[in-house]
Amino acid sequence: MLPQRVAQQSLRRLAAHNPSQLRTAVSRIAAPASIATGNYIQTRSAANTTNTTNTTDPTSILPRQRLNRPVAPHLSIYQPQITWLLSSLNRITGVTLSSGLYVFATAYLVSPLLGWHLESASLAAAFGALPLAAKAGLKFTMALPFTFHAWNGCRHLIWDLGKQFSNKQVIATGWTVVGLTISSALALAFM
Repeated sequence: MLPQRVAQQSLRRLAAHNPSQLRTAVSRIAAPASIATGNYIQTRSAANTTNTTNTTDPTSILPRQRLNRPVAPHLSIYQPQITWLLSSLNRITGVTLSSGLYVFATAYLVSPLLGWHLESASLAAAFGALPLAAKAGLKFTMALPFTFHAWNGCRHLIWDLGKQFSNKQVIATGWTVVGLTISSALALAFM
């Protein structure tokens, strides 16, 4: 499909700039029957083969062509939708949770060598010494990405079953994930 579009666009440009060259270019195109029988031989005129003294650098052609291409649309021109917001947040929370796990596991393993006290008893004592509001805020902050990633993962599992794919259902399940995330994170924060 793409080669046909390219050929069509180049023929249109050729017709717009020089109609007489279009007739000669089209006359050089072989018929499908001659291609199938092998009776078509592609040739070039002598003028094109002898005039190869091009002074431009071949490596500069592509960068010059790229300057004339239109810029692809950016996220800033689109209205935010719940589908791509939740998709982005799912990736972000996945990376955040896994990197946080690796950082804590590494710190836990090297803590005896560095003299840090990351044992369960010292962590529980430090957390217990915090005020109630700080405890709830810290627990909510830790629970929010975990619950979101878990609920959105369930949503993706439903999609893997081939269900809930219409636009209305995708938006409804997105807002359901947001509601379940906030309510379960608050429930975990005040336990």
